[in-house]
Amino acid sequence: MEHIDCYGTLGPACQSREVLEEMFRQGMTGVRLNLSHTSLHQCGPWLENFQAGASAAGVKAKLLIDLQGPELRVGNTKPCQLPTGTCVTVGEEGVLAPFEVLGQIRPGQQILLDDGKILLGVEEVLGRNVRCRVLRGGLLKPRKSLALLGASLDLPTLTEGDRRNLAVAKKFGVTGVMLPFVRNDQDLKNLREALEEAGAGDIRIFAKIENRDGIKCLAQLLPHADEVVIARGDLGNSMPLWELPGVQYQVGEMCTKAGKPYMVVTQMLASMEHTAVPTRAEVSDIFYAVLHGASSVMLTGETAAGEYPVEAMHYLCRTVEAACMQRQQKQKQSNDTVHEQQ
Repeated sequence: MEHIDCYGTLGPACQSREVLEEMFRQGMTGVRLNLSHTSLHQCGPWLENFQAGASAAGVKAKLLIDLQGPELRVGNTKPCQLPTGTCVTVGEEGVLAPFEVLGQIRPGQQILLDDGKILLGVEEVLGRNVRCRVLRGGLLKPRKSLALLGASLDLPTLTEGDRRNLAVAKKFGVTGVMLPFVRNDQDLKNLREALEEAGAGDIRIFAKIENRDGIKCLAQLLPHADEVVIARGDLGNSMPLWELPGVQYQVGEMCTKAGKPYMVVTQMLASMEHTAVPTRAEVSDIFYAVLHGASSVMLTGETAAGEYPVEAMHYLCRTVEAACMQRQQKQKQSNDTVHEQQ
């Protein structure tokens, strides 16, 4: 059967050796480690369990690290509830915002927090602080993502923390690096250069497409990426949601025609963070992502923080297997048709 990688995301819910072993036995081929909030050294115990679980299950597992890259995040403020309709200050007070974004904020703009779960409308700029109206409320936790709609910020490809993690990537057995918010081919060239300087030039590069900039320059990115990631969380924040499926299809088609592997990720089985059985729509989403050509799929919060990480991986892998069978059958029918025409 055709091989499709099934990744989970390493987190508190699945960090034990026993749980990871069972996830590998379900068919998981590797994990993603999100380094936006931490480092490889700090995750040492988790990675030891990851290797032990893979070994016990007889799997040569893949380890992907997800860098911070050119991504903005709120500061280490205490968790706070932002009710819809209320006012909140963003900047050096209230919700702490990075220095780079403060000079770009204008009245009338909108700010997305925590992958778009929270939406703010800018009403007034007061020096290094901005008064906003909460248009879509929720609980804001520390170090969650921040996106300023309509603004293009000139941020470095890699943070200092990213470079420290890349320097020890080989030591920790990293097989792939995911770069968020890829804007152009220079971002990928910068990452490749940093990997080579760290003696890790053989580590694969995964280019995350998360905004319109990445979509526009996809053709230029393809020669410099080992795999493209259709990261639907922030990508869905950059456009009306009903446009997202079409963009996913277009990106997938471009990758397929170029012979470039691609991954689909975000909310594949989101309901399974709290329920033991997924929705019909979720398994259909996975099935058609693979049927249309995805070479890998990934779970995020479902395994990192969800209540049913093993069950979620079970449904992911079984659905992928079903899609692969359908893909093979479709290819066989296509081959048969060609032979008949000849």
